[in-house]
Amino acid sequence: MRTFPGEIEVDNINSVEDTKGNNGERGALLATNLRLIWCSHKSPKTNLSIGYNCIVNMNIRYAESRLRGSTEALYLICRFDNTRFEFIFTSLVRQSPRLFTTVQSVYKSYGTTKLYRDLKLRGAIIEDKKLILLPGEKISNQHKGVWNLSSEQGNLGVFIITNIRIVWFAELAENFNVSVPYLQIKSIKVKTRTRFGRVLVVDTVSRSGGYVLGFRVDPPELLDHIVNEMISLKQIFSKKPYFGIETEFKNRQIPLNERKMEQLKETTNIVDDDEHNNIINIYCNDNGKSYDREAMYDTNLGLAVEKPRNGQTTITLWKIQSTLRE
Repeated sequence: MRTFPGEIEVDNINSVEDTKGNNGERGALLATNLRLIWCSHKSPKTNLSIGYNCIVNMNIRYAESRLRGSTEALYLICRFDNTRFEFIFTSLVRQSPRLFTTVQSVYKSYGTTKLYRDLKLRGAIIEDKKLILLPGEKISNQHKGVWNLSSEQGNLGVFIITNIRIVWFAELAENFNVSVPYLQIKSIKVKTRTRFGRVLVVDTVSRSGGYVLGFRVDPPELLDHIVNEMISLKQIFSKKPYFGIETEFKNRQIPLNERKMEQLKETTNIVDDDEHNNIINIYCNDNGKSYDREAMYDTNLGLAVEKPRNGQTTITLWKIQSTLRE
């Protein structure tokens, strides 16, 4: 249940039911930039961890909850190792959309930042012979005259080293390129006994396809410098990886210690009728308006009114008006 290096907690939603597997059991749903974690309040050993990369489909439908009855719930269709899973999460807080807005927003952000994590072949990553940088990405070094040995004769291109990935593209065809994040690199080494001489070999992990990429660097003495630089940047990235997922929520729950406010002391002044009339007269004079009769405070209405004629009151005027209507 611990977070990985580079994993950031986005939102912690309390009172969420795992309706599919633990119907009737209250728990908490933690959304990070890499996965969803549900944990039962009753028994922490009852938990789930769902990586966003496993989610195939996400939608909102009605579900039968033991704690909420028939209500809207979040449905997740997932796939892992050729096995299909379905998860249903129900928020137990009425009129709260956080379960839906949080998960959908983070999942969308995860899907638009795959270049930080996935190997990409022939992608739209080069424009006018320049690398299109990702947010937070910085170029460490760039070398021309580097051969990609993926074919029999090799292809001449540009080799770029950044703080997130390595990129190579052909000088004659920008769309012939490869982007390899450090996250997908298994090893970086120099192979000496090849028909191309000493070459740089980059092995990728099996989940990215298990590619073996070879590059020849001219002049040859530059090869060791490039290898050392790549190994150093990969080690730095491994200690504090950056996955590019940035999400903020305006309706995120604020911690209790930040929501506390000092209690304000309220005071109430009780004034008699004469004081009311004085205040009313001052207000009327300050407005600069002329009145046919002086203003007075009517205790029956609780309002300031013009003083009735001929000793009448608002009650008698109301009775007269009611009689006329009848």
